Amino acid sequence: MSKTVSNKDNLQILHEDNHIIVVNKRVGDIVQGDKTGDKPLSEVVKEYIKEKYNKPGKVFLGVVHRLDRPTTGIVVFARTSKALARLNELFANRETQKTYWAVVKNQPPKVQDTLVHYLKRNEKNNTSKAHVKEVPESKKASLEYTIIKTLDNYFCLKINLHTGRHHQIRAQLSALGCPIKGDLKYGFDRSNLDGGIHLHARKLVFIHPVSKESLEIIADPPNDAIWNSI
Repeated sequence: MSKTVSNKDNLQILHEDNHIIVVNKRVGDIVQGDKTGDKPLSEVVKEYIKEKYNKPGKVFLGVVHRLDRPTTGIVVFARTSKALARLNELFANRETQKTYWAVVKNQPPKVQDTLVHYLKRNEKNNTSKAHVKEVPESKKASLEYTIIKTLDNYFCLKINLHTGRHHQIRAQLSALGCPIKGDLKYGFDRSNLDGGIHLHARKLVFIHPVSKESLEIIADPPNDAIWNSI
Protein backbone atom coordinates (compact mmCIF):
# COMPACT_ATOMS: atom_id res chain seq x y z
CA MET A 1 0.00 0.00 0.00
CA SER A 2 1.18 3.46 -0.86
CA LYS A 3 2.46 5.37 2.15
CA THR A 4 1.69 8.75 0.60
CA VAL A 5 -0.24 10.82 3.08
CA SER A 6 -1.78 14.26 2.80
CA ASN A 7 -0.52 17.37 4.49
CA LYS A 8 -2.45 20.54 5.24
CA ASP A 9 -1.11 22.22 2.09
CA ASN A 10 -2.59 19.68 -0.31
CA LEU A 11 -5.94 19.15 1.41
CA GLN A 12 -8.87 19.44 -0.96
CA ILE A 13 -11.66 21.04 1.06
CA LEU A 14 -15.13 20.42 -0.38
CA HIS A 15 -17.17 22.20 2.31
CA GLU A 16 -16.29 24.09 5.47
CA ASP A 17 -18.30 25.90 8.12
CA ASN A 18 -18.32 26.33 11.90
CA HIS A 19 -19.64 22.83 12.54
CA ILE A 20 -18.36 20.51 9.81
CA ILE A 21 -15.53 20.15 7.33
CA VAL A 22 -15.63 17.84 4.31
CA VAL A 23 -12.54 16.78 2.39
CA ASN A 24 -11.71 14.77 -0.72
CA LYS A 25 -9.54 11.92 0.54
CA ARG A 26 -6.57 10.84 -1.54
CA VAL A 27 -5.23 7.33 -2.16
CA GLY A 28 -3.11 6.17 0.79
CA ASP A 29 -4.65 8.44 3.41
CA ILE A 30 -5.96 6.77 6.55
CA VAL A 31 -8.91 8.62 8.03
CA GLN A 32 -8.15 7.75 11.65
CA GLY A 33 -4.97 6.55 13.38
CA ASP A 34 -4.25 2.82 13.25
CA LYS A 35 -1.49 0.31 14.04
CA THR A 36 0.65 1.53 11.11
CA GLY A 37 1.45 4.69 13.01
CA ASP A 38 1.06 6.72 9.82
CA LYS A 39 -0.28 10.23 10.23
CA PRO A 40 -4.06 10.12 9.75
CA LEU A 41 -6.16 12.55 7.75
CA SER A 42 -7.92 13.62 10.95
CA GLU A 43 -4.64 15.02 12.29
CA VAL A 44 -3.91 16.79 9.01
CA VAL A 45 -7.33 18.47 9.13
CA LYS A 46 -6.74 19.51 12.75
CA GLU A 47 -3.46 21.18 11.73
CA TYR A 48 -5.24 22.98 8.89
CA ILE A 49 -7.96 24.30 11.25
CA LYS A 50 -5.46 25.29 13.94
CA GLU A 51 -3.37 27.29 11.48
CA LYS A 52 -6.22 28.86 9.50
CA TYR A 53 -8.15 30.06 12.54
CA ASN A 54 -5.12 30.59 14.81
CA LYS A 55 -6.65 28.35 17.46
CA PRO A 56 -4.81 27.97 20.78
CA GLY A 57 -4.62 24.57 22.45
CA LYS A 58 -6.14 21.38 21.08
CA VAL A 59 -8.50 21.43 18.10
CA PHE A 60 -11.70 19.38 18.39
CA LEU A 61 -12.39 17.17 15.38
CA GLY A 62 -14.80 14.24 15.35
CA VAL A 63 -14.46 11.33 12.92
CA VAL A 64 -17.96 10.60 11.61
CA HIS A 65 -17.21 7.80 9.13
CA ARG A 66 -14.26 6.27 7.32
CA LEU A 67 -13.14 5.19 3.88
CA ASP A 68 -10.74 2.32 3.23
CA ARG A 69 -7.15 3.41 2.79
CA PRO A 70 -6.95 2.59 -0.95
CA THR A 71 -10.29 4.33 -1.63
CA THR A 72 -10.74 8.03 -2.48
CA GLY A 73 -13.48 10.60 -2.07
CA ILE A 74 -15.75 12.31 0.43
CA VAL A 75 -14.99 12.23 4.15
CA VAL A 76 -16.97 14.29 6.67
CA PHE A 77 -15.52 15.50 9.97
CA ALA A 78 -17.34 17.28 12.80
CA ARG A 79 -15.87 20.48 14.22
CA THR A 80 -18.15 20.59 17.28
CA SER A 81 -19.43 17.96 19.69
CA LYS A 82 -23.02 18.93 18.84
CA ALA A 83 -22.38 18.30 15.14
CA LEU A 84 -20.62 15.01 15.88
CA ALA A 85 -23.53 13.61 17.91
CA ARG A 86 -26.07 14.56 15.25
CA LEU A 87 -23.94 13.31 12.34
CA ASN A 88 -23.32 10.01 14.12
CA GLU A 89 -27.08 9.62 14.40
CA LEU A 90 -27.62 10.51 10.72
CA PHE A 91 -25.08 7.95 9.54
CA ALA A 92 -26.22 5.26 11.98
CA ASN A 93 -29.84 5.66 10.84
CA ARG A 94 -28.77 5.70 7.16
CA GLU A 95 -30.28 9.15 6.66
CA THR A 96 -27.65 9.93 4.04
CA GLN A 97 -27.44 9.24 0.32
CA LYS A 98 -24.04 7.81 -0.63
CA THR A 99 -23.01 7.47 -4.27
CA TYR A 100 -19.76 5.81 -5.32
CA TRP A 101 -18.03 5.27 -8.62
CA ALA A 102 -16.18 2.01 -9.24
CA VAL A 103 -14.16 0.83 -12.23
CA VAL A 104 -14.27 -2.92 -12.94
CA LYS A 105 -12.73 -5.06 -15.66
CA ASN A 106 -15.55 -7.55 -16.25
CA GLN A 107 -18.96 -6.50 -17.50
CA PRO A 108 -21.71 -6.99 -14.91
CA PRO A 109 -24.52 -9.31 -16.04
CA LYS A 110 -27.07 -6.47 -16.08
CA VAL A 111 -26.86 -2.76 -16.92
CA GLN A 112 -28.61 -2.01 -13.63
CA ASP A 113 -29.31 -4.25 -10.68
CA THR A 114 -29.68 -4.46 -6.91
CA LEU A 115 -27.26 -6.77 -5.12
CA VAL A 116 -28.16 -8.34 -1.80
CA HIS A 117 -25.63 -10.45 0.09
CA TYR A 118 -24.82 -11.48 3.63
CA LEU A 119 -21.33 -10.30 4.56
CA LYS A 120 -19.20 -12.10 7.11
CA ARG A 121 -16.10 -10.31 8.29
CA ASN A 122 -12.76 -12.06 8.77
CA GLU A 123 -10.82 -10.05 11.37
CA LYS A 124 -7.57 -11.97 10.76
CA ASN A 125 -7.08 -10.87 7.16
CA ASN A 126 -9.37 -7.80 7.29
CA THR A 127 -11.76 -8.94 4.56
CA SER A 128 -15.47 -9.57 4.22
CA LYS A 129 -16.92 -12.49 2.28
CA ALA A 130 -20.25 -12.09 0.49
CA HIS A 131 -22.66 -15.01 0.85
CA VAL A 132 -25.87 -15.45 -1.13
CA LYS A 133 -27.69 -16.79 1.94
CA GLU A 134 -27.46 -15.80 5.58
CA VAL A 135 -24.69 -17.50 7.52
CA PRO A 136 -23.79 -17.25 11.23
CA GLU A 137 -22.45 -13.80 12.24
CA SER A 138 -23.21 -12.33 8.81
CA LYS A 139 -24.88 -8.98 8.14
CA LYS A 140 -27.24 -8.15 5.30
CA ALA A 141 -25.72 -5.86 2.66
CA SER A 142 -27.55 -4.15 -0.18
CA LEU A 143 -26.54 -1.82 -2.99
CA GLU A 144 -27.75 -0.74 -6.40
CA TYR A 145 -25.37 -0.39 -9.35
CA THR A 146 -25.73 1.11 -12.83
CA ILE A 147 -23.20 0.95 -15.66
CA ILE A 148 -22.60 4.61 -16.53
CA LYS A 149 -19.64 4.32 -18.92
CA THR A 150 -18.09 1.59 -21.06
CA LEU A 151 -14.37 2.11 -21.64
CA ASP A 152 -11.94 0.18 -23.83
CA ASN A 153 -11.11 -2.41 -21.18
CA TYR A 154 -13.23 -1.42 -18.21
CA PHE A 155 -16.71 -0.52 -17.04
CA CYS A 156 -17.54 2.36 -14.71
CA LEU A 157 -20.37 1.73 -12.29
CA LYS A 158 -22.41 4.19 -10.23
CA ILE A 159 -23.26 2.63 -6.89
CA ASN A 160 -25.90 3.70 -4.41
CA LEU A 161 -25.34 2.15 -1.00
CA HIS A 162 -28.34 0.96 0.99
CA THR A 163 -26.25 -0.33 3.89
CA GLY A 164 -22.77 0.49 5.17
CA ARG A 165 -20.92 -2.76 5.83
CA HIS A 166 -17.19 -3.45 6.09
CA HIS A 167 -15.67 -3.52 2.56
CA GLN A 168 -19.22 -3.86 1.24
CA ILE A 169 -18.80 -2.59 -2.33
CA ARG A 170 -15.49 -4.40 -2.77
CA ALA A 171 -16.87 -7.72 -1.51
CA GLN A 172 -20.21 -7.55 -3.34
CA LEU A 173 -18.69 -6.63 -6.72
CA SER A 174 -16.10 -9.37 -6.28
CA ALA A 175 -18.90 -11.88 -5.60
CA LEU A 176 -20.53 -10.69 -8.83
CA GLY A 177 -17.32 -11.57 -10.70
CA CYS A 178 -16.43 -7.89 -11.13
CA PRO A 179 -13.57 -7.02 -8.76
CA ILE A 180 -12.57 -3.37 -8.65
CA LYS A 181 -9.49 -2.33 -10.64
CA GLY A 182 -6.39 -2.62 -8.47
CA ASP A 183 -8.14 -4.50 -5.65
CA LEU A 184 -5.86 -7.52 -5.15
CA LYS A 185 -7.56 -8.35 -1.86
CA TYR A 186 -10.83 -9.02 -3.68
CA GLY A 187 -9.62 -10.77 -6.80
CA PHE A 188 -8.25 -8.22 -9.26
CA ASP A 189 -5.19 -9.58 -11.06
CA ARG A 190 -2.76 -6.70 -10.53
CA SER A 191 -2.30 -3.66 -8.34
CA ASN A 192 -2.48 0.00 -9.34
CA LEU A 193 0.81 1.87 -9.42
CA ASP A 194 -0.23 4.14 -6.55
CA GLY A 195 -1.38 1.23 -4.37
CA GLY A 196 -4.98 2.40 -4.53
CA ILE A 197 -8.12 0.95 -6.06
CA HIS A 198 -10.60 2.52 -8.47
CA LEU A 199 -13.34 3.09 -5.92
CA HIS A 200 -14.35 6.69 -5.26
CA ALA A 201 -16.90 8.19 -2.88
CA ARG A 202 -18.39 10.54 -5.45
CA LYS A 203 -21.46 12.15 -3.86
CA LEU A 204 -22.98 12.54 -0.40
CA VAL A 205 -26.34 14.11 0.38
CA PHE A 206 -27.30 14.79 3.99
CA ILE A 207 -28.99 17.29 6.29
CA HIS A 208 -26.59 19.70 7.97
CA PRO A 209 -26.50 18.79 11.68
CA VAL A 210 -27.04 22.37 12.89
CA SER A 211 -28.48 24.55 10.12
CA LYS A 212 -30.75 21.71 8.92
CA GLU A 213 -30.20 22.66 5.28
CA SER A 214 -29.76 19.89 2.73
CA LEU A 215 -26.15 19.55 1.56
CA GLU A 216 -25.02 17.85 -1.63
CA ILE A 217 -21.26 17.28 -1.75
CA ILE A 218 -19.52 16.10 -4.93
CA ALA A 219 -15.87 15.08 -5.14
CA ASP A 220 -13.82 14.80 -8.32
CA PRO A 221 -12.00 11.47 -8.71
CA PRO A 222 -8.19 11.31 -8.82
CA ASN A 223 -6.35 12.61 -11.87
CA ASP A 224 -5.53 9.52 -13.93
CA ALA A 225 -6.21 8.32 -17.46
CA ILE A 226 -9.15 6.07 -16.55
CA TRP A 227 -10.96 8.44 -14.23
CA ASN A 228 -10.38 11.30 -16.67
CA SER A 229 -12.16 9.39 -19.44
CA ILE A 230 -15.39 9.10 -17.44
